[in-house]
Amino acid sequence: MTEYARGFESLVIHAGQEFDPATGAVIPPVHFSTTFAQDGIGGLRGGYEYGRSGNPTRTALQTQLAAIEGGAHGFSFSSGLAAEDVLLRAALQPGDEVLLGSDVYGGTHRLIARVLGPWGVGLRVVDMSDLDAVRAALEESAPKVLWVETPSNPLLRITDIAGLAAIGHEAGALVVVDNTFATPALQQPLALGADVVVHSTTKYLGGHSDVVGGGLVLNDDALAEMIGFLQFAAGAVSGPLDAWLTTRGIKTLAVRMQRHSENAAAVAAFLEGSDRVARVYYPGLASHPGHELAARQMSGFGGIVSVALESGTAARRFAESTRLFQLAESLGGVESLVNYPDAMTHASVRGTEAAVPVEVVRLSVGIESVDDLLADVEQALGA
Repeated sequence: MTEYARGFESLVIHAGQEFDPATGAVIPPVHFSTTFAQDGIGGLRGGYEYGRSGNPTRTALQTQLAAIEGGAHGFSFSSGLAAEDVLLRAALQPGDEVLLGSDVYGGTHRLIARVLGPWGVGLRVVDMSDLDAVRAALEESAPKVLWVETPSNPLLRITDIAGLAAIGHEAGALVVVDNTFATPALQQPLALGADVVVHSTTKYLGGHSDVVGGGLVLNDDALAEMIGFLQFAAGAVSGPLDAWLTTRGIKTLAVRMQRHSENAAAVAAFLEGSDRVARVYYPGLASHPGHELAARQMSGFGGIVSVALESGTAARRFAESTRLFQLAESLGGVESLVNYPDAMTHASVRGTEAAVPVEVVRLSVGIESVDDLLADVEQALGA
C-alpha cells in the first residue's frame, strides 16, 4: 500500500495498515494474544512467539512510526521515558557523558541525572540553541550523546538541527532530537542530519490524552539491533491496545497539527498584545528569537505557547483561573491544557540548570473554537 502512499498525509493513514487478509477488514485487528502457536518447535508464524518479543499490532505501529519520520527502524515503548531509557542504555556505557539541552522535559533530566548518573553516566547542560556554546562545550570534552528538544519544553527555544548535527558528528557524538512538540507533521529531524528521533507518543501522536507511550526512530542498523534487544530483554513494550490507540491517533496527525498551530498562533498573538503579560514564548511570533530558523526548519509552529506573567504568584493565579484550559500535566491532546511547570512537569529540576522560571505558564492549545479559547485566556488574565 505504501508504494502508492508517499505523501505525509497518506503515510499517516496507510503505513503499516494493510487490510486483514483473512476478512478484508480495512482496519487491522487488535492482537491481544500473549503467545502464538508454533508449527513445530521453532516454527514461528510471521516471527511471532511471545507478546513481549513481538505483537502484530505493535509491529504495525512501529512501521507507521518509521514511515512518518522517514527512518528505517521504528520502536514503540510503554512510555516516552521507557523509550529514552532504552536508547541511552543502548548508546552509553559507564563513564560516557550526555550533553543535554538546558531547556528540556524535567523527566529527561531526572532520568539521566538520578537514574543513569549513579550508574556512571555523566551529564552536562548547555543552551542548544546557541551553537557557539555547544561548540565550546564539545571542545571542553566530547560527549557520547548530544540531546536536544526543538522546540524545547517549555521555553520553546529553537535549535538548528542541521548545524547541531554537523558539529555533533564532528565530535563523534550521537545526535538525538526529541521531536515531541513539532511531530513529523511539522519537522523531520532525520532528514536534517539527526541520528535518532525520540517521541512521547502520549502527546501529539496519540493526540487524545487516552494512551501513554513512547517511540524511537533511527537509521543505524547496529544501534537499532541493540535497541531491539533491550526492548525485548527489559520489556517496557507498548501493549496491543495502547499501540492500536496510538496508531488511530496518528492517522489524524496532519489535520490536527494544522488546527493546533492555527489556534496557538491566535492565542500567542492575543497574549503578546496584553499589558498583563511580560513575555510570550512562541516560535510563530516575529518577536521570537528563533522565528526565522523555525520558519525554515518547520512547516508550522505547533500548538504550545508559554507565557511569562509579572510574578510567580500571578502565574499560579492565571493557571488556576482558566476554565476551558484544564489544569493538568501533559500536552498534545485535542483538548486545551494549562500547566505550571515549576511545580508540575518540571518540579524535579528545581535548583538545577534546567529549572523553569516561576513566572512561566505553559499552554497546550487544543482544537476547540478559537474564540472560546481567547475568551478563556482573557478572563484568566483578568483574575
